[in-house]
Amino acid sequence: MTCGSPAAATTHADDLARAFYVDALLQLSGANIPFLVGGAFAFAHHTGIERDTKDLDVHLRPQDVSRALGLFRSLGYRVDLPYPHWLAKVHHGSHFIDLLFSSGNGVARVDNRWFDRTVEHEVLGVTVRLCPPEEMIWSKAFVQERERFDGADVLHLIRRFGASLDWERVLDRFGEYWRVLFSHIVLFGFVYPNQRHQIPTWVVDKLTRRFVAEQPEPKNYVCYGTLLSREQYLYDITDLNYADARIPPVGRMTPHDIEIWQAAIGER
Repeated sequence: MTCGSPAAATTHADDLARAFYVDALLQLSGANIPFLVGGAFAFAHHTGIERDTKDLDVHLRPQDVSRALGLFRSLGYRVDLPYPHWLAKVHHGSHFIDLLFSSGNGVARVDNRWFDRTVEHEVLGVTVRLCPPEEMIWSKAFVQERERFDGADVLHLIRRFGASLDWERVLDRFGEYWRVLFSHIVLFGFVYPNQRHQIPTWVVDKLTRRFVAEQPEPKNYVCYGTLLSREQYLYDITDLNYADARIPPVGRMTPHDIEIWQAAIGER
């Protein structure tokens, strides 16, 4: 999902798109549906890095999605739910808004805690709340597709906020998937050797101790690569007979969710 910063949006989005986005934000606010603006709008505010705009990312709790879709449908917009486990869309002509209530791998589900550390900011002249950096790091850290890798976004967020991040919260968000966070922390020290102090020593020590202590290797024959890429680890599932970490008891996705998500690989 990509959407530009307010400045980029003003430059690149045509008047129809702008009016659509503004109306959507005002309608959600007026209906008292809790939401957060993410994507490149939030990323630009948090890091200063601006990107071109193609859509608008709005994050909602799963329990609020039906109400939001009903609202937009009543306003005459076309709505659909292409990926029932994480993403709905609102369309107006060739423009669209992504309503995200989880992540493609089912890990970064939007819950009440997303709304704890938000900041208010103007997007296209509308005062909204932005996704907090901790949740952006959490959700972006798993995006490691062949055609899209959000690791640079993760590192830019860490560089911007450093020790001011709620690191306890970040560790809690990653939970048993702490190795994904650890990998980005290692890369951060490689990319920014003069900024290694940005990550608190206790965080590095804690993850390093976990890494050393987590021996011997577990006997469960599960491939967690599918949490990083929906395509690049399919061979491991189909040919090597690894269990798919997206499916319970490890993950949250159903086989039907995965079937729909896999079928869209060629549509990117």
